[in-house]
This record gives sequence, C-alpha cells and structure tokens, in this order.
Amino acid sequence: MRKAFVGVQLRRLREERRLSQAQLATLLGLSTSYLSQLEQNQRPLTVPVLLKINGTFGTDVPLFSEADEGRLVADLREALSEAQTGEAVALAEIRELAASMPAVGRALVTLHRRYREGAERAEAMAARLGDDWHQAKPVPMPFEEVRDFFYARHNHIAELDEAAEALNRTAALAQGHAHDGLAAYLSERHGIRVLMEAEDTPGGIQRRFEPADRVLRLSASLRPGQQAFQMATQLAFLEAGDMLRRLADVAAFSTAEARSLARIGLANYFAGALILPYGAFLHAAEDCRYDIERLGRQFDVGYETVCHRLSTLQRPTAPGIPFFFIRVDRAGNISKRQSATDFHFSRVGGTCPLWNVYEAFAFPGRILTQKAQMPDGRTYLWIARTVTRAHGPYGMPGKTFSIGLGCDLRHAGRLVYSKGLNLADAEAATPIGAGCKVCDRRDCPQRAFPPIGRALAVDENRSRFAPYPVS
Repeated sequence: MRKAFVGVQLRRLREERRLSQAQLATLLGLSTSYLSQLEQNQRPLTVPVLLKINGTFGTDVPLFSEADEGRLVADLREALSEAQTGEAVALAEIRELAASMPAVGRALVTLHRRYREGAERAEAMAARLGDDWHQAKPVPMPFEEVRDFFYARHNHIAELDEAAEALNRTAALAQGHAHDGLAAYLSERHGIRVLMEAEDTPGGIQRRFEPADRVLRLSASLRPGQQAFQMATQLAFLEAGDMLRRLADVAAFSTAEARSLARIGLANYFAGALILPYGAFLHAAEDCRYDIERLGRQFDVGYETVCHRLSTLQRPTAPGIPFFFIRVDRAGNISKRQSATDFHFSRVGGTCPLWNVYEAFAFPGRILTQKAQMPDGRTYLWIARTVTRAHGPYGMPGKTFSIGLGCDLRHAGRLVYSKGLNLADAEAATPIGAGCKVCDRRDCPQRAFPPIGRALAVDENRSRFAPYPVS
C-alpha cells in the first residue's frame, strides 16, 4: 500500500457519526495524539489502522484506493481543462484535491458533466427551431447512465458472479458445451423448449421468449457459444430477476428506460458469468497466460465475450488482472467501454488515433499489441483485434468492430502477448492520450483539435509539422 494521507476522510468520518476525536481514537484503539496526527496529515494511514476502520465502521476499503484516486484525477483534469478561467490548474493541485477531498472532487466532476449535458442539449434544441426546447430538463442519455453504473462498480457485480457460479454447478454445465446443458436445464427446471428459428427473421432477432407457450426461440445463425449466451441471459431473468431489479432500483436511474437497459446489462453480465464461471475461468486464464483465442476455444465462446469477461475478474479474494475493455467502430465511435481500474476514457472529442484499436481495422482478424504511454507517464499494454459479424444472406450489411483489451504495464509480464516486447524501454512506448481536446502533448503530429483552455501560438512567419502549437 502506498503512503496515503487521509486526514479529511477521517474528519468526515467523525463528523458523519458525531464522534469526538477522543471517542474515535478509543473505538480504533489508538491514542488521541496519533489520531490527531493522522487527521492533520502528519502521518500516513497504515494497513492495520485501515483494517480497524473497516472492521469498526464497515467503511469500504476502496474508498482509499489508488485506482479510485487515479480515476478522480483523470476526471478532474478533463473537467478543469474546460473551465477556461484563464489560470491553469497544476496536476499536483488536482492530485492533492483528489487525495485529500475526494467528495469535493466528485462534486466538481458531477457539476461539470451536468454543465456539458446542458450545453449539448441547448445546442441540439437550438438546431430544432420551433420546438419547445426551453422546458427540456438536461438529463444523461439512458445508455450513458448504464455505462457509468458499470464503470463506477469497476465492471464487477459480486452478487451476480456468485449466483451465476452457483447455478453453473447446479446445472452441471460442461466446459465448452454449455449450450447442451442449458437447453436441458431450461426444459427440466422451467418446462421451456428451445427452438431454432430461420436466420432471416425480421430485424435479425437472436432471442425471443414466449412465456405463454414456454418457448425460447433462437436464431439458427447463432454459433453454439452464442446460443449458450442467449439461453443464459433468459435464465438470468427467470432465476435472478429479483436481484436484477434490486440492483437497478438501488442505482436510482432517472428514467424507466435506463432501468430497463440496466436490467438487460445485468442479465448479460449474469450470462457471461454463467457460461464462464469465475473460478474455472480465472484458473484457465492464468494457466494459459490470458491467451484470448485459446480461452475462446476452451469455452467455445467468441473473442469479444472472452475479452469482456476478462475485464470483470475483480473478486477481492481472487482478483485477475485489472483490464480495460473497449469496442469501437471504423468511425471511432465507442459502443462499449468498461474499466476494472482507473484507465480514463475521454468523453470529449473522441479518442486517440495513435491507439492500436484503430490500426486493427487495417489487419482484420489479426491480434496487434502496443505498449502505450499516457501524458501522465503511466504505461499500458494494449491488445487489439477486429471482430466481424454477419447476418442474413449475401448483400446484407454486417458489423465490424475493433476490440481493445489493456492493462497497466506492471501486469504485462503475466500475459502471453508480452512476448518479444521490450517492457523496460520507456522510449519504445507509443505516446497516446485520452483525446485531442484534453491531451497535454504539445508536439503530436496526429492532433485533430487544439487542447481546450490553451491559447494557440499563432505565428504568420512560421509553419510546424505538428498542428495547433500552444503558447
């Protein structure tokens, strides 16, 4: 554990529970003078004291985690870069705010997001002259609420993971042949028949459940692993429906649409955990050094399914590598992004074109590796590959995405994809950023936008290779 100074958090803990300094010191078995030093940030928090706090008050240990602080620093940098106050906020000041007053930092980030949502909505409404736009209340889009819900939980839902793992044992699902066991379980336990439909169903429906007839219809175009995923999703609604509703209700989504989307997302999470049970899947991943294609063959699932599951393996008692997962299309649109730790996905102006998730489109089906460094000096190993899905007869449009899976460089040696890479050479890393508008790199030749809040160095007598030079 790194040195953590948490004086503000301790004082807040006392304030919330209406305890004096002497009372809190007694509860934690500390001297009043020692507690005073902790509260004044004269001494760092130690693991024994942290465990005492956790045991006494049930305070969640991740409250003081480096990963959460890193996320907050990244969010604050983005928010403050758009403030345009004429005064730059130093990274050291942002880190101090995130470490000492995280609640204030989160409030600033929330205010910034509300400001941006309101500005975007005002622009959209202004373009639709004649609409009664002034009465519209700026709220996040439902899918954004759901995305942030999973992001806030580090893409790990412990209740669902444990319930799915237990059901996997109850249904005695064979590794790599889950579709047969799930069909049998649905029939024996729920009296549901699984029928295959023609693949050219209207709208390309993959799963349709008919409760009255106790029939689950699946598209004939689905591979066995995809059939298993759809059956497992339906089982989530049948056997974990109350849990899905409770988790969605606790999140207090702003609309019924967001709650419904959250339940679907949670059901999909349950499905992945059912066909790729935590313990067995983590053991297999560690055994093959996280070889994605090998895991796909072993469990008979697709590349994207394996990557997404790898990004959820954060059980406190048996954590896997904390991965970041992203899915993008050729136009740079991000349709999925999940992070088990603190990698920052920009919400402003797209992502970095130097990232290998975009290069993967030039090499369809081939796995590309990249050692990439962010402007703050943190370095990551990224694995990227395209996946293509087709539906219907010849001529029908399909879909192609690039799937990116990344982790902090300190974990790279545990991955088979580190073979041949010089992990120790700092200069071998590709300099990337969260997005041009919030990137601090001054001399990036690939920059598409000037950095927000920075004045440009405009000089009629000089031309540079790197666009948008800042003063």
